[in-house]
Amino acid sequence: MRPVLVTGGSGYLGTHLVAALLREGRPVRATVRSKDREGDLRAAVRRGGADDAGLEVVAADLMSDDGWPAAVDGCAEVHHVASPIPAVQPEDPDELIVPAREGTLRVLRAARDAGARRVVLTSSFAAVGYTPKPGAEYTEDDWTDPDTPGLAPYPRSKAIAERAAWDLMRREGGGTELVVVNPTFILGPTLTTGLGSSMQLVKAMVGGVMSVVPRQRFGIVDVRDVAELHLRVMAAPEAAGRRFLAVGDGPAWSFLEVAEVLRRRLGPLGARVPTEEAPGEEPPRPVIHNDRARGTGWRPRDAETTIVESAESLRDLGLL
Repeated sequence: MRPVLVTGGSGYLGTHLVAALLREGRPVRATVRSKDREGDLRAAVRRGGADDAGLEVVAADLMSDDGWPAAVDGCAEVHHVASPIPAVQPEDPDELIVPAREGTLRVLRAARDAGARRVVLTSSFAAVGYTPKPGAEYTEDDWTDPDTPGLAPYPRSKAIAERAAWDLMRREGGGTELVVVNPTFILGPTLTTGLGSSMQLVKAMVGGVMSVVPRQRFGIVDVRDVAELHLRVMAAPEAAGRRFLAVGDGPAWSFLEVAEVLRRRLGPLGARVPTEEAPGEEPPRPVIHNDRARGTGWRPRDAETTIVESAESLRDLGLL
């Protein structure tokens, strides 16, 4: 059986995706920036209920051509998950834009040259709905305009990188198909102690580091559900050439509502969660449609359960 390539295999989403593939009995080749991460990745996969015997770990950096031809060699399916997500926005937008765009194109070219059947790219809702529109209602047909006034470097980088990916594959993709998954704010249990930005925020909320929570409105999706959607759109013939918004059912959330769930459901562990929101104008509460993803048979978890299990996983890993 040919291996499935997962880039960014040691990350928050990557570890869940690797574990899900291994549980299905698929051999997996995962890329990491440094082989020093291999032990952490294998431990995370085992936490995810998978046997890591079918896992091969290789080093490849998004900013270098080295290692990518070998990484994708023999793989018909590529899940490109790796991408920089900053804890704070850099002053120079190119610190994010260049790695996001060039790294994505590097992986796509390597996959095409190796004759891969399909690449599923993890993009973001940041590439879809960060340009304001009347009604704040979003589907896969919407795009964030990189030139939106005041747009932060992260959503700008995601919009530019995804546009570049589609342009490349339309021009010179050969027989390799592209599918894109656009998750909203990803929460859910972490399998690794190396925390992404969303879980760092949960840790700060529960750990009493924050006096107020940010004033934002957003959709929530469980990290396990994003991994599942990756598998579904990789398998579905009709998914080729399409985007899929990954967002849970129901209305968008605020961080204050997330905090209220944590205080109510965590008992003593939630005693230091903030009770106030940062001052400012009321932001729009987006309406984000997941009809296309649900059309694949995908059914997202309840967001409240996702929120609680995020914090519980931090506790179980000794991170609180």
